[in-house]
Amino acid sequence: MKKIFLLYTFLFLNLSAFAQNNDVWNSFSNKDTTLIGFKDKNGVIKIEPKFSGFTIARKFENIIAVTEEKDQKWKSYYLTKTGKTVGLDSLYVFDNGSDCENEGFIRFTDHKTDKMGMFNSEGKIVIPAVYSNLTKVRNGMIIVLKDAEKKQDGEHFYWTGGKEFLIDINNKVLIENFAYNDDLNFYSLEKSKEPSKDPVRENFLGIDGQYYSFINFDKEFKYWLQNTILSDLSIANLEKHSFDKIVYWKEPDGWINSPTTKFIYQNYTFLKLKLQELKNPKTDYFVTTDGLNQFIFESSEYEMYFNNCNESKEWIYPVKSIIINPKNKNDLGQDHIQFLRTENGYKLISVSSKKDNLK
Repeated sequence: MKKIFLLYTFLFLNLSAFAQNNDVWNSFSNKDTTLIGFKDKNGVIKIEPKFSGFTIARKFENIIAVTEEKDQKWKSYYLTKTGKTVGLDSLYVFDNGSDCENEGFIRFTDHKTDKMGMFNSEGKIVIPAVYSNLTKVRNGMIIVLKDAEKKQDGEHFYWTGGKEFLIDINNKVLIENFAYNDDLNFYSLEKSKEPSKDPVRENFLGIDGQYYSFINFDKEFKYWLQNTILSDLSIANLEKHSFDKIVYWKEPDGWINSPTTKFIYQNYTFLKLKLQELKNPKTDYFVTTDGLNQFIFESSEYEMYFNNCNESKEWIYPVKSIIINPKNKNDLGQDHIQFLRTENGYKLISVSSKKDNLK
């Protein structure tokens, strides 16, 4: 792929909002592991264990969502590093978990109106609770849904209607009719007078008359796969584009970590055969996008790919899974080859075989 140059520096936040707080506090549990508190980097206790429930933050950088029991009643709120409490009983909860800050911002819900907004790191409302839904902040931008109708489908709910916009953290609309898209890399933004001609980018006309373009992860990966991997299936090239460790499934042991060089040399025949199959138009396979599995990739080398709540940062480090169906339709199982997007490009990180023939 041709080298991409950013045409514009596009920051909506003050530099301090992006700056990492060196004094990040880490969570710790009480003796019976029922409550958590926080210690600083020197092990000094800053908050005694008292939080439970929806308190999922493992690190306290600027602002977190917490729950505690007081007078036999549950109390939930947002807590800043300075001890300020805001948003009483206004936690934004999704999939049984509260929100986690990103770039110093965290979402909240006004349960009286069932609308959502956002606090900054100081606990000040920067996005008022006027939206039906909104994403985390990504490079100073947020996708919002306004005036939608919530409907229930069994235990789950969904939105119908409404309008979607791309806004900045000052609640300024950047792009109208901006449909939600998980495949866009918001940290790859280019802004120009004419649409980008890069085949892996998507263009959107902003209300300022300029074009905003973002790399599409799916297009980027498929381009990279064809031109970087499938064009050279040598051992050296596979090793070059692999993570430091390869995780693979082996019965009866389960997931195993292997040094990359050892894994590729021992399983080169299998890898080459499976990747060669992708060149055949008759091969039945598909590509999915997920986040890094925090229950498998637990060691320190994966830490940067998870946020302060141990959630995968799939909005910048997605995992692209190639899933290959068997040639014989009567056979069961699939072969999986996974690549993690890193700061140094996509890297092979995990492999599993339906025949359990990995070494």
